[in-house]
Amino acid sequence: MARGGDSDLGRKRKSRNANSAETTEVCHDAAKRAGEAATEAQQQQLLRYYDAVRHYMAGIVDDWGTAEELTQEFAIRFLRGDFKRADPERGRFRDFLKMSLRNLAGSYWRKKQLRCRPLSGSEQPAAPSSAENDLDQLFADEYRQALLDRTWEALARVEKRTGRPYYSTLRYKAEHPEARTAELGDYLRACLGKLLTDDGVRQLLHRAREQFADLLVEEVARTLRTTDPKKLQEELSDLGLLEYCQSSLRRLIGVA
Repeated sequence: MARGGDSDLGRKRKSRNANSAETTEVCHDAAKRAGEAATEAQQQQLLRYYDAVRHYMAGIVDDWGTAEELTQEFAIRFLRGDFKRADPERGRFRDFLKMSLRNLAGSYWRKKQLRCRPLSGSEQPAAPSSAENDLDQLFADEYRQALLDRTWEALARVEKRTGRPYYSTLRYKAEHPEARTAELGDYLRACLGKLLTDDGVRQLLHRAREQFADLLVEEVARTLRTTDPKKLQEELSDLGLLEYCQSSLRRLIGVA
């Protein structure tokens, strides 16, 4: 993992934590409305995408109330199994998801006899406008952040299960990117109750970064439903995450 990017990995997380419980509750409500078709695996998958979907939908319709309504409709359709035909061999699920949301918003505006901004409504879209490009970037940013959030959560679970302070170490470094080894060591001593040498601190940070990278690659593999290194590399590159995962991909290729 690139050392200069620790702070980027931790960006926005605090503002999202406040909505995590609300998002879970909304997804559970959608599962009830979807009925027996909703499985636990689908609910967990929906949680991965929900914030990205909601923010992207708000960007399309330019109204948070309408965006919430449409995101709920998407959630019910998702849990009902309407997206089962998504196939990694036909293209990335992320692209399929984005187009499905555009179609859902377009359908809403047609019912209201309004024009969806910035979509033209035609089957053959015109050359992308700057607004459309902004929405595409918004979706990519939200999707990327959702992946990072899930990876941080997975890293915290690793720490809880193993007792290895990978989450605490990398979290502190992400929030204090200018912190030197001695400062990080003081923080860890306060957390762990034991003294670490500078070399020990550096080694712990290195392992924490490697663990984060492995978990991030695993998370992306779940969204792609493939462990093909080439497809993983392409997706990570498109989302601006490849620099954090180069060593993890090399290890994956070595195992394959």
